Amino acid sequence: MRPSRRATLAALAASTALGAPGGLHDIPSDLTVPEAMDDKPGAGRRVREALPGYENWDLRHALYLPKGWKPGGRHPVIVEYPGNGPYSNKLGDISTGRVEDCKLGYGMGAGEGFIWLCLPFVDRANKRHARQWWGDAEATAAYCREAVRRVCDGHGGDRERVLLCGFSRGAIACGYIGLRDDATARLWRGLFAHSHYDGLRRWGYPGDDAAAARARLRRLAGRPQFVSHEESVEPARRFLDGVPNTTLVALPWPNHAAEWVLKDIPERKKLRSWLAEVMGPGR
Repeated sequence: MRPSRRATLAALAASTALGAPGGLHDIPSDLTVPEAMDDKPGAGRRVREALPGYENWDLRHALYLPKGWKPGGRHPVIVEYPGNGPYSNKLGDISTGRVEDCKLGYGMGAGEGFIWLCLPFVDRANKRHARQWWGDAEATAAYCREAVRRVCDGHGGDRERVLLCGFSRGAIACGYIGLRDDATARLWRGLFAHSHYDGLRRWGYPGDDAAAARARLRRLAGRPQFVSHEESVEPARRFLDGVPNTTLVALPWPNHAAEWVLKDIPERKKLRSWLAEVMGPGR
């Protein structure tokens, strides 16, 4: 049952007044992310798929076709990368690192109007999805380009309206994977990075420095991006000073979590308004 607006605001006010560290999780959700199934794609259905050549690997992407989808239509596409996993903290925040547990794309569109594609990080050495960090970054970018191509060719994805998003590791991936070369960077109408951003801190992998991240960011070429973070976006504001078409939104909770997009809160309204403006009619 969808919680009422009054119940949502009451829970938000209570968690804020009490200073509850896990207050985000006290707010009821109005959306439930569909489970990914081993099945054929269809309207309102989320399925696991393998690209040709990867059928015998432990590597799948998750594809959701929106309610009302029909062959021959044209739909904008949200591409998402998951966070690192397994991760948990004392606030009740959990990230499994699994492709199937992505949430942002579903919360952005509520299952309607957008094709939603959740992508893996390709660990070539072990022939599987890397639940932590990048696996083989070049192979991951190549997988991304091919998966997007197939979704556009086979399911009516609109090549002019493809947006990349991610949470935590996935937020960093918007730059580290999504902008690592010209061919991949050209795919995107815009970016949405929640909780971290490429270049803000050193993580211990090649090219994690600010200078390398800025070089990648130049490939975005002024296209819009929405950057959000728990409690404060000031580090991102300083890093992105002077970068055009950047929207920065701080969430009032300390939770390192993507679940906020499943809740009727003002920050989600801002995100959806931004999405509608960015992903309007094809160019």
